[in-house]
Amino acid sequence: MPPYLSYTDKGPETSHRAPLLLLHGHPFDRTMWDPQVARFSAERRVIAPDLRGYGDSPVTPGTVPFARHADDLAELLDFLGVDTCVLAGLSMGGQLAMECWDRFGDRIRGLVLADTFATPEPPEGKRGRRAMADRLLAEGMRGYADEVLERMVAPYADARVKAHVHGMMTATPPEGAAASLRGRAERPDYRPVLTCVSVPALIVVGADDTYTPVSDAESLGAAVPDSVVEVIEGAAHLPNLERPEEFNRALHAFLLRVDGTA
Repeated sequence: MPPYLSYTDKGPETSHRAPLLLLHGHPFDRTMWDPQVARFSAERRVIAPDLRGYGDSPVTPGTVPFARHADDLAELLDFLGVDTCVLAGLSMGGQLAMECWDRFGDRIRGLVLADTFATPEPPEGKRGRRAMADRLLAEGMRGYADEVLERMVAPYADARVKAHVHGMMTATPPEGAAASLRGRAERPDYRPVLTCVSVPALIVVGADDTYTPVSDAESLGAAVPDSVVEVIEGAAHLPNLERPEEFNRALHAFLLRVDGTA
């Protein structure tokens, strides 16, 4: 049976290089990872799905909990015949990576958490995410995209990067974004999960990220037993797009370590 998710699957299958599974953030799509797919698919299999409700994947109205997203990803790996992988996620994608570790950590050989945090949503945060879900349904994505663009990427970011990010946000179906916002509001506390991570982890953050500042990355690094924190200068919440060379350099070194070739 075909998977629910649309996805990009590029690169060679090799026995000594782990496949790389990339999870985008909200409200983006798999093209968020274009620089990483281009760089790493020359040497290993790279899989970048559109999460349920985003990009070309179907929308489920209402509420999509993180457990449903994780089930989608496990089903995609099954369909593609991928037993184990390095799992990388940014922002909401990073929180989904934590959910995946909790649910099928035996399939994960390395964990990359970029511009994300592990704490649960406080009451005011839950109210805010639900209110934003209602707003997106009522107004669409453009007003929100205009407001947050220069927090998603730094104000000094390249105009082409800004255009790409704004385009992803405005193309996202409001029903899909709202459903994930409601699910995200109810996410659990992942801090206990992090202490049980038994594989190498790379924690990445943009130096000028105001959504998930460097202090959040340092907290993740302190919680994960075998981890390294990389701060990307000249970037905000999307360092993989704002500073792809620097992000890819850190990811490349990490992948070599996971592969045992560093």
